[in-house]
Amino acid sequence: MGKKRIVKTKGTTVNKELKNRSLSRTPKRKLAEGTLFVEATFNNTKVSFADNQGNIVFWSSTGSLGFKGAKKGTPFAAAKVGELIGEKAKSIGVKEASVIIKGAGSGREPAIRSFMAHGIELSKIQDKTPIPHNGTRPRKPRRV
Repeated sequence: MGKKRIVKTKGTTVNKELKNRSLSRTPKRKLAEGTLFVEATFNNTKVSFADNQGNIVFWSSTGSLGFKGAKKGTPFAAAKVGELIGEKAKSIGVKEASVIIKGAGSGREPAIRSFMAHGIELSKIQDKTPIPHNGTRPRKPRRV
């Protein structure tokens, strides 16, 4: 039995190349206000920013930042996505945004908090999580 070789990896933070690449793709036009859409599922968090007409200006997700597997659904990954979208929004001059949240994942609030950390005011926060009213039709009873 020889010695076991232990390989230590540096922290599982965001891949810097992917973050730099997504920051370099910011549009050249200026916006004063817009809408932030947060879709938080149990496996992923997608954040997109749209202008007042509803056209998506830029977007990002935890998977596109380099998080894989179960780490995509964590609040830490969602905070990193919100931080990235906040940097992009600040670079095009956004001062005010309204937020629309969809889904029941754990990345709902961290994405918004890290977006707000860049000095952008939130005018309203709206929750559009789909809620089933009656559900599906139950199975017929089993006959024995």
